[in-house]
Order: sequence, then structure tokens, then C-alpha cells
Amino acid sequence: NLVLFLLVLSFGAYAQSYQKTSLGIKARINAMDVEIQFFSPSTVRVLKSPIGKNFTKESLSVVKKPETTKLAIHQQGDVVSLKSNRLKVDVDLKSGKVSYITLTGALLMSEKASGATFADFNDAGSKTYTVSQLFKLDADENIYGLGQQQRGKLSLRNEKINMVQGNTDDYVPFLVSTKGYGLFWDNYSPTTFEDKPESASFKSEVGDCIDYYFMLGGNIDGSIACMRDLTGQAPMFPLWTFGFWQSKERYKSQSELVGVVQKHRELGVPLDGIIQDWQYWGSNYLWNAMDFLNPEFPNPKKMVEDIHNMNAHVIISIWNSFGPQTKQYREMKPQGMLLKFGTWPQSGLETWPP
Repeated sequence: NLVLFLLVLSFGAYAQSYQKTSLGIKARINAMDVEIQFFSPSTVRVLKSPIGKNFTKESLSVVKKPETTKLAIHQQGDVVSLKSNRLKVDVDLKSGKVSYITLTGALLMSEKASGATFADFNDAGSKTYTVSQLFKLDADENIYGLGQQQRGKLSLRNEKINMVQGNTDDYVPFLVSTKGYGLFWDNYSPTTFEDKPESASFKSEVGDCIDYYFMLGGNIDGSIACMRDLTGQAPMFPLWTFGFWQSKERYKSQSELVGVVQKHRELGVPLDGIIQDWQYWGSNYLWNAMDFLNPEFPNPKKMVEDIHNMNAHVIISIWNSFGPQTKQYREMKPQGMLLKFGTWPQSGLETWPP
């Protein structure tokens, strides 16, 4: 019993200690390794993983290298505080809760106590985890973002969103709050965001760790600026891309496509671009040949030149699958480079739908 008592006492003392690093702190809390990294005075990265699961996370999104950030670090009871000249982060070494606080003492956001979970997951033969993290939001704050969804709503409050890229939905696991902060969940597997009265959460099917960034921008624009600083400065599109683009389900011939642009010019209706969608390749056996094999498009080079000569631009749509008569299919199939299920409309020479 004495040995057991000493072991428990030893673990309890160890669990409530931390180690300073060049970017912040590391701690071992409730069978988790937790690391707080300041990437700048206003941007903080949080890493959590099961004890002893050492790995190096190589982000596909973050390009920023951590800045040298002056931090004041001190511990009071079970809570260790890290303070930059923009932000204070409190870490509860007993529950694992991380809280984000302004320099004037106002709570911006916090995790829920013991809100991180790791569930064993077999990812096609590789042992990994399904990971999730619970957060506590104010009842009266609004949050926006997570990319582009066809929900007819802007606010993410009281919503459950399954973030899997689709034909009309493009997801970015980054949200912004009216309280002046942004949150970037750095995970690329199918992820569910859910906001409920008691908590908001991210849950990803696959992850070796929980990896997210909290950034204090002061307002929504400032939070987006922090995200651009973190993931790279996206250049502005050319001016003409912000004009009017004409599009419909598809144009069925070269003459129709060029004729629509001509008619806009005749009528004096401003137009900057036009979009040619599917079936310019011909039959469904030629699905996404990425070539103008449809006889209704006899001279695609001249077609594009005609549109350019009217001071307009053209976008040509491509798809993510190949019919069996395409060059791509014939080259990739023998090498096992195609997914093993049907991904093209197998109605052959018939018209849509299959």
C-alpha cells in the first residue's frame, strides 16, 4: 500500500509539472502529451497526443515558421499561464483545459475540461486515432466560416456540419468569431464540426494528434489576416475575374459558346468570361478526355481565340474521372492508378442521365 501511495503521489506531482520550450511549454496531462507553441504574439498552436506517441506532424497548410516571441510564464496552483504582448494562455495541468484570455482579463474562448479524446482507428492497416476536441463558446457570440456550404445560413451556431469535399461544398476547417479570434483545425480527414449549447467540437476520423491554432485578430478581418500569415499570402485574382461570368449547364457547340459572347457584346451587356462545362469531349466513353473530341467543337483553338478577340475569357471544366476510351484511362488502368469502382456515367453513347 505504501508503494502504491508513493506511485500515485509521484504521478500526481509529475502530472502537474511542465517543461519550458523555445516556443512555450510541454506537459503530460491525463495520459496526454500537451504542447503549447506561440507562432507569434497573437497566434498559438496546441498539440495533443497520447503519451509516448512520438511523431513529427508535417502540416500541408501552415507555411509560417514560428517567430521568436517573448513570453512571461508562471504557475499558480494547477494553472500555468503564458503571456505575450497580445494574449494570455492558461493551461490547467490537472484537467488539461486550455483557455485564451485578453491582456485585460476577458475570456475569449476555452476548451472544455477533459475535452480531448483519442479513439483507436484502423486506417487501411495503419494504427491511428479518431480525434476530437470540445470547446466552450459564449452564448451570444457568432461564428462564421468553415469554407463554402450550400446551407442557406452564415452563422455556424447550433449547426452540425460534416466536412467532406463535394460538388457544391468546399470546406476549410477555419472559423472566425465576433469576439475577435479565429480557430484553425489542422486536419485533412473527414471532420465533423458541431455546435451545441454545452459545447462546440471538431471531430476528425483520422489523426495522430489534435493539432489546432488559436489566433487573436481583434476582429474578423484581423483573424483572417492571422490565417493568411499562418498559411501564406494568397495573391489577388486578376481584375477580370471579379466581373460577370456567363455559365449554364453546358454549351453544346463551339458556335453556341462563341455566339453567346457575341450577343453580349452586341447588346452592350458587360461580360468578362464564359464557362464551357462537360461533354465537349464527346460520348460518355470519352468522359473527361480533357480534349475537344466532340464534332460540335471542330476548332477549339479558334474558339478560344475568338473569345479572347472579343476581350473575354473562357474557363473549360474538367472532371475527376475518366471514361474507358480516354488516353488517361488507357495509360493509368494497366498501372493500377485508378480507383476500383465506377466513376464515369456508364451509359456510353447514350445521353445523360445514365
